[in-house]
Amino acid sequence: MSEKTTVTVNDMTCGHCVGTVRTALEGALPGTHVEIDLDNHKVSFTGDRARGEAAIREAGYTPEAA
Repeated sequence: MSEKTTVTVNDMTCGHCVGTVRTALEGALPGTHVEIDLDNHKVSFTGDRARGEAAIREAGYTPEAA
């Protein structure tokens, strides 16, 4: 099982943002398990941390250490 990474994405503010972040992660990390808590701006995913964070940045958001 892959290690779970949790990051804070403060500029993720709505349902559209959630969908964009989820799609970016699923595209960069096929088979990843994504959990998003919009109220607390937390994104958790499995797989390569660097690739996941890069995908979030490429989607236009700013991942920070949770």
